[in-house]
Amino acid sequence: MTASRPATLFPFSDRSRELQAKVAAFIAEKVMPAEAQFAAHAADPATRWTIPPGLEALKAEAKAAGLWNLFLPDPERGSGLSNLDYAPIAELTGRSLHAPEVFNCSAPDTGNMEVLLHFATPEQQAPWLPKLLAGEIRSAFAMTEPDVASSDATNIALPIVREGDQYVINGRKWWTTGAGDPRCRILIVMGVTDPDAPAHRRQSMVLVPMDTPGVRVVRPLTVFGYDDAPHGHVELEFTNVRVPVANRLRESGSGFEIAQARLGPGRIHHCMRLIGLAQRALEAMVERARTREAFGRPIGQHGMAQEAIALSRCEIEQARLLTLQAAAALDAHGLHGKKAQGSTSSSDQVDVQRARDLVGMIKIVAPRMACAVIDRAMQVHGAGGLSQDHFLAQAYAGARSLRLADGPDEVHIASLARSMLKG
Repeated sequence: MTASRPATLFPFSDRSRELQAKVAAFIAEKVMPAEAQFAAHAADPATRWTIPPGLEALKAEAKAAGLWNLFLPDPERGSGLSNLDYAPIAELTGRSLHAPEVFNCSAPDTGNMEVLLHFATPEQQAPWLPKLLAGEIRSAFAMTEPDVASSDATNIALPIVREGDQYVINGRKWWTTGAGDPRCRILIVMGVTDPDAPAHRRQSMVLVPMDTPGVRVVRPLTVFGYDDAPHGHVELEFTNVRVPVANRLRESGSGFEIAQARLGPGRIHHCMRLIGLAQRALEAMVERARTREAFGRPIGQHGMAQEAIALSRCEIEQARLLTLQAAAALDAHGLHGKKAQGSTSSSDQVDVQRARDLVGMIKIVAPRMACAVIDRAMQVHGAGGLSQDHFLAQAYAGARSLRLADGPDEVHIASLARSMLKG
C-alpha cells in the first residue's frame, strides 16, 4: 500500500517517513480487513445509526501505537508534523472510509479542534477540546444553509441575536456533517451577529452544545442515496436556542476570518485523502483488468482499458505533486502571511497569494481527478462496480460531494482567474 512520492522534490522528515510506514501497515493489517464488518453493521437497520464496536477497538489500538492526532501540528497535543509531512499520511488514510477516524484525523473534527485550539479561550476549550483530542466525543460545523447560496460565505444569514448576556438563535442549517453521530456533543455554528457591519464582518461563530434546548435534527441528507450513517450529513433546526455570549469565538464579526483559517489545512487534508482513494481505485482497476476476461482475453489487453489505467496514473501523480506543493507553500507562507508579525512587503504578499492560489488549484484539480479515476474503475468493473460488492460506488459519491464541500469548483476557478488577471 504505497504510492510513488517525489521525495527529492518534497523531502519529508524522518518522523513523517516513520509514521507513514506505521500508518500504512496499520491500515493494511487492521483497518482494511475490518471493512466488511463495518459494512455489515451499517447494513443492519437495528444498528445503522450506532457505532461499530470494532471501530472503537481499532481507535484504542492506534492510540496505544502513537498513531493519534497526526494532523495536528501542535507537538504537545498532536504529532507536530507540518502540512507537508502530514500530507502523505492523509493520502494513506483516504484509502478507507474508516481510517481517518481510527487515527482521530477525520473531518470535521480536525478543523474544529484546530479552531478551538487557535481561536477559543481556555474556558471555551475545557469542556470540548480534551475530549475531542482523546476521541471520546465528535463535533460538527454548521455553516451551510438551505435558503442561501452558501458558496458565498457573506450570504450566511442565520440570525444570532444578542439578548443581554445570551445569544438567541433561530433558523436552519444543512449538510452539517457529523451531527447525526450519537457521539456528537458540540456544534460550531456560524451566523449573523452584526447585520449592519461590512459584508465580511457580519458573521460570528458560536459554540452550541448538541443537547441545548431547541436544537433539532430534522433529517439526514443523502449523497446519491448514501446517508453515511452513523456519522451522517444532517439538516438542523434552531428554535429559540439560547447560549451564553461567552460561547462566541473571538470578537463579534470574526466568523469569516475563522472560517478561512479553518479551511486552509482542511483542503490539503481533503485533497490528499482523495488522492489516496483514487490510488486505491486505480489499484482495483489494474487488478480487475489483469484477472477479468472479455472477448477471449484479459480486459487489460484491450486498448480502452489500457488508456483508462495510464490516464489515471498520470492524473493521480499530477494531483499529488500539486497538492504537496500547496502543502509546502502553506507551511512557508500560510494564507494570511506575515501581516500578524508586521510585515506587509510586496514580496510577502506575492508569496501569500501564491499559497492561496495553490490551495484553490488543488481544490479544483483533486476532486475532478478522483471522480474521473473512480468512474474509469467502475467502468472496468462493469455492473459490479456500481454495486455494494465493491467500494467504488460509495467512493464516487464521496469524491463527487467534495466538488462542492469547502467551496464549489466555480468559486475556486473564479478566484484563481481573478488573481491571475490582477498580475
